[in-house]
Amino acid sequence: MACWGYLNKWTKVQFITHTSVLSPSKRIILHPQQRCAFRKVQKKPETRKGSHEEPGRPPGDVAEAGLPRKDAPGPPHPPGMPPRNPRRLIKPLMFTVGFTGCSFGAAAILQYESVKSRLDSLLEERESEKTDKFQTHDTAHWHNWWNQLSDFQRQVILFMSVMDDMWSSLSEGQKVATGIIAINAAVLCCWRMPSLQRSMLKYFTTNPASKTRCLPMVLSSFSHYSIVHMVVNMYVLWTFSTSIVSVLGREQFLAFYTSAGVISTMVSYVCKTATGRLHPSLGASGAVMTVLAAVCTKMPEAKLAIVLLPMFSLTAGNALKALVAIDTTGLFLRWRIFDHAAHLGGTLFGVNSPSNSQHVRG
Repeated sequence: MACWGYLNKWTKVQFITHTSVLSPSKRIILHPQQRCAFRKVQKKPETRKGSHEEPGRPPGDVAEAGLPRKDAPGPPHPPGMPPRNPRRLIKPLMFTVGFTGCSFGAAAILQYESVKSRLDSLLEERESEKTDKFQTHDTAHWHNWWNQLSDFQRQVILFMSVMDDMWSSLSEGQKVATGIIAINAAVLCCWRMPSLQRSMLKYFTTNPASKTRCLPMVLSSFSHYSIVHMVVNMYVLWTFSTSIVSVLGREQFLAFYTSAGVISTMVSYVCKTATGRLHPSLGASGAVMTVLAAVCTKMPEAKLAIVLLPMFSLTAGNALKALVAIDTTGLFLRWRIFDHAAHLGGTLFGVNSPSNSQHVRG
């Protein structure tokens, strides 16, 4: 009401400024700039029965009704687009469709090139094995080379060999999950830098009321502000990464994971715009729920254990139903602990994922 009252007063002042047909007794002389060094002392107005004063205005300001106060705020500008306007969802929807299609298309091309390179490497290994049969290995040469190294160089080589053995022992899904965990850890460290707070809020959190709505749909899937939040999400991803990558392959899984983050965020945008609760969100929960739903739908009879209660176990199908029930309840009761709309969107995408169709890895 304060801004609306000032707007009415501001329009009255502008009307008086541009009006010249006034009686001499009622004309108000405006002084946007003082041209003289002296000015007549203003008398205190006397309250009369016929006088009219605006409510809440100091008596000393009645004689200068035409002068806008310097400390008063300007008239409110009408917003360009209401926060709950559905037109805000047009660009995110187009971005979701385009990003998902490009991701799976690029994954198909990369998967074909990967299979082709593996076949070429197998042929080269066979040819090298044939040539190695006619070559003798000089062990004395390598023994002399090892003796010429310093202790520090030997420790570095041994450490690298141990790390290489550990990396080789991981499955292909665990290798992909390790890369995703490293990216999430790096983003978590960036959240702890004060100089990056503004950029992190702009690009690594999703909010349909923000000006930047498309790029955060991808980047927020790798963003966590809480260490506990990141550890829980990455533990679930690590647990189910081997199963999902063995079905989809490395390239298709990356397209599937990133597209799941975008689609779950789009569902969150729609829910926030419909309810008017425009608050930022971040985290990989939507993408992780997609992976969990895909594996549980593919293997519903598999036994799963609760992270904090390992003594209790339940089937994958029942676990998925329980998670859907919890997120649905939280969505209708408007719980603000998690983004339940994003969880449900990721779950729906995971149930209808390519891993649950007759897809065979190439």
